[in-house]
Amino acid sequence: MDHNLEVGDIVMCTVERIVGILVFVKIDRNGEGSIILSEIAPGRIRNLRNYVVPKKRIVCKVLRITGDRIDLSLRRVTPKEQKEIKEKEKQEKSYKSILKTVLGEKTKEITQKLSEDQSLYETMEEIKENPKKLEKLVGKTDTKKILDILQTQKQKKRIIQKQISLTSTRPDGLELIKKILGKIKDAEVKYISAGQYSIKTESTDAKKADNKAKEILEEVEKQAKKIEMEFSIKGK
Repeated sequence: MDHNLEVGDIVMCTVERIVGILVFVKIDRNGEGSIILSEIAPGRIRNLRNYVVPKKRIVCKVLRITGDRIDLSLRRVTPKEQKEIKEKEKQEKSYKSILKTVLGEKTKEITQKLSEDQSLYETMEEIKENPKKLEKLVGKTDTKKILDILQTQKQKKRIIQKQISLTSTRPDGLELIKKILGKIKDAEVKYISAGQYSIKTESTDAKKADNKAKEILEEVEKQAKKIEMEFSIKGK
């Protein structure tokens, strides 16, 4: 089977069978891959079935591609990567449910056509911006119904909250702290206790929320250094 994977890709897999020290999995839309025992988890594995059992859904990272052989790793996937792909899978299920609501018995056939070149999640994200592909398959009326449901579907907000420590030995220290924190835009700043503050940012786009928080913290640190304040971030 042809695949469009690259080394480093994060993929959703279903465990098929375990043969000796190899775990064989079915990679969503990309054939079969295998994981050697040392790539299941760090350290010594006492019970392999704590990590992989047939039919279990797992998130893996592509390590090597040699011809038709795809080597994967379970242990190298970060919690953030795991969360992101699981959220995409959850959203894909939601898209299938929306299509079924409007299309009924035609859903399976249409879903297959929509996921010929890429995942249904990716296709539906594109359809939100350009519905022509869907219109060709189901007509304008059903496309409008599907888009209406998509628009009313509440997007989950990504919230980033960081606790910082900001202190000064200067007599006007408190005023200076208030001035620095007062300049922060598009975020909620809260006083916790002496010298301790929380900064909260949110966005429907996880990357935007992360970047926004990073920019704010960098700016606060820059301003604090200028006037020799003590600045630190709790639990980076």
